[in-house]
Amino acid sequence: MKPAQQSMNLLAWSLLLLLAVIWGGSYLSNRIALDDVPVFTTVAFRVGGAALALWLFVLIRGLRPLPRFDQWLALIGMGVFNNVIPFSLIVWGQQHIPTGLAAILNAATALITVLLAALIFADERLTKGKALGVLTGFVGVIIVIGPAVLHQFDLTALGQLAMLGAALFYAISGCYARLFLKGMSPVVQAAGTLAGAALVMIPLALWADGWPTMDYGLPAWGALAYLALVSSAFAYVLFYKVLALAGAGNLGLVTLLVGPVAAAMGAVAYGETLPLRAWAGFAVITLGLILIDGRLARRFGRSG
Repeated sequence: MKPAQQSMNLLAWSLLLLLAVIWGGSYLSNRIALDDVPVFTTVAFRVGGAALALWLFVLIRGLRPLPRFDQWLALIGMGVFNNVIPFSLIVWGQQHIPTGLAAILNAATALITVLLAALIFADERLTKGKALGVLTGFVGVIIVIGPAVLHQFDLTALGQLAMLGAALFYAISGCYARLFLKGMSPVVQAAGTLAGAALVMIPLALWADGWPTMDYGLPAWGALAYLALVSSAFAYVLFYKVLALAGAGNLGLVTLLVGPVAAAMGAVAYGETLPLRAWAGFAVITLGLILIDGRLARRFGRSG
């Protein structure tokens, strides 16, 4: 007897939309924080504050098992791949490109993950449907960034490439987690990953940006608090709740929702607008992700 397929009920959809709004808001919060706070310091506040909040949650809930020494070494690596590098690339890139564009380009994470997983794991091979989806998605990425990036490496082009670099490291971290992080509660794993990131990010920020002045405006402090407590600590807990309710495949739908949410927030807060090319490319990326997912094609196949 085949196991029942994971489905999306009203609660799962509601939590998924909430997660999309939260992560869409992280791009706006980055933009607000950058008015007062340097790039690396912004990331250090995010991972440091989130690590403190999640470990407090772990201790209050009495979650077990806590990481062993060898697992801590793996968690530090995960923190570098999943937080230190991609967060830094995203925040740096957002100095030069609109909020919504940053979020749209981050959708390339799913495309790169499929390719890496196919190279590393025997049970995640690249089927014809997935290959077509990846190719379609990357055509969408090329449409989003435009032809200028091929011959004009200005700050806007570099900002877009930084987003793709962040997507690459997110994909690497997904494969890394499957290889090296096992036997821990998901929330403990998240708390350990953020703690590992903080151990690397805080000294890096002090070296690159100097000691923080703390003389930031109220909007910047609000943005930093949001990044640490809401879009990192709370979002991790929410992430695993949706995962349990709807499964990993359905959870991937959040990638399609974050871009429009971030674009709307950037338009309201900063009057940012995106060219039609960006939305057309996002539509093609969405099509690629749908092809990778495969459920729609299977449904049409059964109907036929």
